[in-house]
Amino acid sequence: MSDEMQAAEKKRTGRRPGGEDTRGAVLAAARAEFGAKGYQKASMRAIARSAGVDAALLHHYFGSKDRLFMAALEFPIDPRAVVERVVLAGDRASVGERLAAFVLELWEQPAIRDRLLALLRTAAASEEVAALVRGFMVTELVGRLAAVLDGERPELRVELAMSQIVGLAMARYVIGVEPLASAPPEELVPLLGRTVQSYFDAS
Repeated sequence: MSDEMQAAEKKRTGRRPGGEDTRGAVLAAARAEFGAKGYQKASMRAIARSAGVDAALLHHYFGSKDRLFMAALEFPIDPRAVVERVVLAGDRASVGERLAAFVLELWEQPAIRDRLLALLRTAAASEEVAALVRGFMVTELVGRLAAVLDGERPELRVELAMSQIVGLAMARYVIGVEPLASAPPEELVPLLGRTVQSYFDAS
């Protein structure tokens, strides 16, 4: 769209055209909307209205609500990618080890580790942030993983597997418990993988 057309559209609708300022306004509106209503109840339409843009622009920039949430909170992990590229990408008998290797690879990258640590610490100190992350993870990760598991109580088993991963992160990267803190990832992957696999296997 030309500058003249954008200006005309803005004048006609009172809404912002696309651009970096608009993206920033959308992210600010998204943070406010998610904070006020939680992940499940926040809507793309309400965020667009608050930012003064058309809802179609949000889909153009971000594609879906989960991707907008990740951008707004600088969430470094795409749960959909975890399910599709890690869990469903190979033999179910080795999903625990694949997931353990994926998680440790992420945490060993300093930039991603810093963002994850900041998120963990903020969630631990703020019930508002904890509720946001909880709603997002339950909807986008736990629900998706549970849907592909056989056996009873799949949601509970997925959450137990997640508790192992979060516990490892806290002990290794936050508290620095030895020898866990200095153990090489290749030593930890099979050990963590076996525990995670036990939750994913049908009982």
